[in-house]
Amino acid sequence: MDQVSERAGISRPTLSSLEKGSPSISLGIILQVLLVLGLEKDILLLADDDILGRKIQDADLTVKERGPKNTKK
Repeated sequence: MDQVSERAGISRPTLSSLEKGSPSISLGIILQVLLVLGLEKDILLLADDDILGRKIQDADLTVKERGPKNTKK
């Protein structure tokens, strides 16, 4: 941990917060750590489609009934 935090230019508590998934960690810090670890291309996975997450999200969607169709006279 000491070596990774030193090479990334961040403190050890910040690295610990990153490992715990703290939402207060900036994207820049995440990228710095990925660069140190040689995993910089993994940043693209953050925006990748989460198939399981999408299925879970879609399962909770409710379909509203449409109102009656207005007919012009």
